[in-house]
Formats: sequence, structure tokens, C-alpha cells
Amino acid sequence: MANLKSSKKDVRRTKTRTVRNQDRITRIDTAIRTVRSVATAEEAHKTFKECSALLDRAAKAGLIHWRTVSRKKSRLARFVSAKFPPAKK
Repeated sequence: MANLKSSKKDVRRTKTRTVRNQDRITRIDTAIRTVRSVATAEEAHKTFKECSALLDRAAKAGLIHWRTVSRKKSRLARFVSAKFPPAKK
């Protein structure tokens, strides 16, 4: 256990940050599951856009590595375009 006053404060701040980060990660995971479970093309594109924004914010904040974010977005985009192919003219 921490003995110094500053160490005790560090422990409190770490707990707060951990809870905040877990909430953000959970929100991202839920958004990814939502994109994968939608039924219509419009809904898929809308939820993909929202999920992409969440992932970009997480990368900007340093919560998730930018290459991990890029990989997740790429795989989701490929999934959406395969499940709901664009209309051919």
C-alpha cells in the first residue's frame, strides 16, 4: 500500500482513470457489435460512421493504438460492404 501522500493520490487517480477507460472501451465494443448485428444497409452505414468516430477519438486520446483502430475500422468497413453490397448501376 502507498505510504506517501502523493502515492495515495496516484492510486486514487489511477482508479478513476481505469474506470473511465473501461467505460470507453465498453462503449466501443458495443458499437462494434451493433455494426455487426444490424439488419438494413442504411442502419449499417450509420452505425459504422458512429463507431468509426468513437474509434478515432479513442486513438486520439491514446486509449487504443492508432494502428489497432485502423485495423478495426478496415475490417468493419469490409464486413459492411460484404453484407450490404453497393447497388450496381
